[in-house]
Amino acid sequence: MRLPRLVRSTPFRLTLLFLALFAAAATAFLGYIYIATAGEVDRRADAEITREMESLEAAYRQGGVNALNQTLVERAIGERPFLYYFADKTGKRITGSIEESPIDDFTGAGPTWRSFTLTETDLDGAAVRRSARGVQERLAGGEILFVGADVAESQGYVMKIVRALWGAGALVIILGLAGGVLISRNVSRSMQGLVDVVNAVRGGDLHARAKIRGARDEYDELAEGLNDMLDRIERLMGGLRHAGDAIAHDLRSPLTRLRARMEVALIDAENGKGDPVAALETALMDADGVLKTFNAVLAIARLQAAGQAPDQKPFEASDLATDMAELYEFSCEDKGLDFKAEITPALSLRGNREFIAQALANLLDNAIKYTPEGGAIMLRLRRRSSGELEFSVTDTGPGVPEADRARVVQRFVRLENSRSEPGAGLGLSLVQAVAASHGGRLELAEGPGEYNGMGPGLRVALVLPRAE
Repeated sequence: MRLPRLVRSTPFRLTLLFLALFAAAATAFLGYIYIATAGEVDRRADAEITREMESLEAAYRQGGVNALNQTLVERAIGERPFLYYFADKTGKRITGSIEESPIDDFTGAGPTWRSFTLTETDLDGAAVRRSARGVQERLAGGEILFVGADVAESQGYVMKIVRALWGAGALVIILGLAGGVLISRNVSRSMQGLVDVVNAVRGGDLHARAKIRGARDEYDELAEGLNDMLDRIERLMGGLRHAGDAIAHDLRSPLTRLRARMEVALIDAENGKGDPVAALETALMDADGVLKTFNAVLAIARLQAAGQAPDQKPFEASDLATDMAELYEFSCEDKGLDFKAEITPALSLRGNREFIAQALANLLDNAIKYTPEGGAIMLRLRRRSSGELEFSVTDTGPGVPEADRARVVQRFVRLENSRSEPGAGLGLSLVQAVAASHGGRLELAEGPGEYNGMGPGLRVALVLPRAE
């Protein structure tokens, strides 16, 4: 039989778990109270009985059996709340308020304590059983003396306290169940909106969003997180469609050119004309360009899927920057660019050295590609005041308008002024993926500004967290 949805809800189950823990704790607490209170009742009764016994023993020492007998008779007919039994050496009863001793295994070796039940008859003739406790001793002359006390009233008071606590515990459990039902209903109503959004998205509606109540509680946080996730999924789906279009657009020309050249080379080879080796070299270059594009897309996808770069180890960031400066200095000279490097020595970084080197290579390649002859490029490595490490590449090229800086780091996005340059629009996307996989970020800003017909330039910073 399927339970009602409210009973199957997590808040209701948590309420039951809490109540079960509360009931267990309350039981242990009540047990402790009962044991401690009942023990205190017994201790007080024992103390009073001991004092009474000592008083009677004093009377016995002063006047012997007759004096003790007279004292017992006087106290038995008085209002003292004690039970007495006095017998001779042979165990024959001499006097007392009870007919026989409740201790039937008395050896006389020392005081013998016993809790027992005292049976009395009330005014209606009904038998009443009451709890009692007493001690029995053998006196110096061999006589037996028992002194007891009725503890039923004290134990009854203890039981009243325990019953009151049990009643309070039961009331708390009932109120807890009622509160659990109320909370579960409220939570279910709040969660139902999220469930409806999830079901809508599962049905293909990527525009469904959870309602933000404005309470700023965990449900609003969950709804905001779900909405952000759906926004990202929608952007990724859009990006996927855009990536497909961009791949088809950017790869159509090289693939068409590759096929045409191979077809021409085949015809020339059949006719015994042309240079097949040169044609194959050109086709090979075109194929390398296509493979480079796909490799870049694959690297970005792997970094984004993993969440963090693999094989992160400490290494000298200053050495990496120096190696990159030495490598690209000659490329800048070949294009007629002024290249400088400002590298702070002895800076360490934890990460994947190959990925970070590839990111720096992409930044420097872009700077060389878009900076006209006669321009300048600056590579810097420094530690920020926050402790983060910053690799930055600054050029005097045309730069990127501020409105396009957030878009230019997306895959296959190329601005109009870069369509004439080779590439697939994946360089900054890979750098962005490397930064994110290392817990860092990519920052784009204006370069040194317009000067001598050049600029305003672009400053791209790869900011990575400090090494722990």
